[in-house]
Formats: sequence, C-alpha cells, structure tokens
Amino acid sequence: MSEQPRLIKKYPNRRLYDTRTSAYITLADIKDLVLRHEQFHVIDAKSGEELTRSILMQIILEEEAGGAPMFSSDMLAQMIRFYGDAMQGMMGKYLETNIKAFTSMQQKFQEQTRALYGENSPVSKDLWTQFLSFQGPAMQSMMGTYMEQSQKMFRQMQEQLQGQARNLFAGMQFPAAEHTEKKK
Repeated sequence: MSEQPRLIKKYPNRRLYDTRTSAYITLADIKDLVLRHEQFHVIDAKSGEELTRSILMQIILEEEAGGAPMFSSDMLAQMIRFYGDAMQGMMGKYLETNIKAFTSMQQKFQEQTRALYGENSPVSKDLWTQFLSFQGPAMQSMMGTYMEQSQKMFRQMQEQLQGQARNLFAGMQFPAAEHTEKKK
C-alpha cells in the first residue's frame, strides 16, 4: 500500500505545520523532504489553497541566494520572456523532460559505479564529480548545440503556425489588419 502524501499546512503567521508529525517545520525541513523524495502537499490552513509550488520556489530562491547559483541572469531573463508567450507550456515541458533525462543518466552512472567499485568505495563517490569535471565542457557544448537546434525548431514551428493563421484568415476582413496592410 502506497503512503499518502504528507500534508503541510501554512498558517497566516507564515509557520508551516506538518500534520504527520504534529510539529512545526521550516523550509529546510521541506527541502529535506524533497531530497528524500518524499511526497507532500502544502496548503494554506485558512483557505485550503494549494501552495506547494510557491514553497518550492521559495526554497529555490534561498538556494540561489545562498551560494553558487544554478541559474545565470541571462537564463533567468530568458525564462521570464517565455511567460505569456505561446511557447510557455512547451518550454516548461521541455525543461522538465531534460531534467528528468539528466537525472536518469546520473542515476544509471551511479548504479554502474557502485556495481564496479562497491557501495562505500571512495572511488564511486567521487567518480561522478570527476566525470563531470572532465566531460563537463564537452557536455555543455553538446547541450548548447542541442538548445540552438531546439530554438531554431521552435522558431520555425512558430513561423509556420503564423503563416497558417495568416492563410486561414486571409479572406476575412479585419479592420486592424486592413490598417496594418495600408501602412506597409
């Protein structure tokens, strides 16, 4: 039998209450739940509103401010530009899929090193770090090329959709469209 996700209630005083342990917890405790792959939901104690995403975003903000940030300013600016764009939904799914693929690759690599060197071998613990330090630049270059190709594909798809929309509505008279055509 699968265990129900843990329910965390957020009270108006901004305190978080874990209903499973009947204790107040911190964002650090929620981060630990995430790291242990435990399922949980955070809700507003008063309204019942789902707050899980906003709490996770808060943890990310603290992590970004607290040390070596994962996201560059350019990347964050690009992500902001996708909000409200027609590609917003696709970009979210794209990022999620790539993070899952990276995580899967990391897990397989760790399983293979454990099988070769044993569970507690210092070699297996440091191997992933060593691999990334040597292969990191090559992987970044490969991912950069992949991202450029994906951007081209998204732009081409967007242009095709715009062209199809123009063709579909070409016979219809829209006052704004006539005004725009006269200016050209």
